[in-house]
Amino acid sequence: MKVLFHGTAAFEGIPSLFCHCETCKHAKVRGGKNIRTRTSVLIDEILKIDFPADTLHHSIRDSVDMDKVRDLLFTHSHSDHLYPEDLLIRALGYAQFNEEEELHLYGHDLPIKHCSQLLATESHRFQFHNLKPFETVQTQTATITPLLANHDSKETCLLYYIEKDEKAIFYGHDSGWFPKQTWDWLKGKKLDLAILECTTGNAPNCEVHMNVEDTLKTREWLIENFVMKAEGRIVVTHFSHNAHLLHEDLVHIFEPNGITVAFDGMQLDI
Repeated sequence: MKVLFHGTAAFEGIPSLFCHCETCKHAKVRGGKNIRTRTSVLIDEILKIDFPADTLHHSIRDSVDMDKVRDLLFTHSHSDHLYPEDLLIRALGYAQFNEEEELHLYGHDLPIKHCSQLLATESHRFQFHNLKPFETVQTQTATITPLLANHDSKETCLLYYIEKDEKAIFYGHDSGWFPKQTWDWLKGKKLDLAILECTTGNAPNCEVHMNVEDTLKTREWLIENFVMKAEGRIVVTHFSHNAHLLHEDLVHIFEPNGITVAFDGMQLDI
């Protein structure tokens, strides 16, 4: 299974528009892995998680054929994870694409509502699926179970447990410390890959995102409860410039603890 990290930043990106903080200044000068776009992951070129406004840039930079994507999962409706206006590009008349193939969209009520309303007056080849937490669904490309995140009290935000080709992935952001139902559900599972977040860096605890301490504690829990396979990998992503940590700072913090720091364009084979 190939897992491509399209983007690895939080809402603002790095360097952030309009920002003159030292992190953004250094990121501009150093470039490379310090340049981060809004977070999204692509699995085996056919299963994509989240749809930020940077998707056009991702497809060009990473030479991705978006028309191959069959299933698109949404974690929540925040604009750095869902920019539904760009889905119009796949409505009939805007692009030449394989009209025999449907693109299936999965999410809780609010993301699906945004997408379906936007496309209501268009002829299109989308199918909409409302997900319920902890109810397993067979998609065109994988078996998925949406889990509860702790992120925004105004909507149901989701994490994902994804099974494909006898491999299991936990997609664990955006979220602060997970709800008890999610921890309980993960017990007894065996992960090949866990994708976590560290949006706030070394800042004090934040209820809706994880800091360094939370990320490390999550790793400990996954290992102590035998959820990670011995050969399984843990990756951290979704970084804010307001955490004031450059890529090398994040590597210094996480890699001695067995956690890989994601960067834009990074691909894993699991």
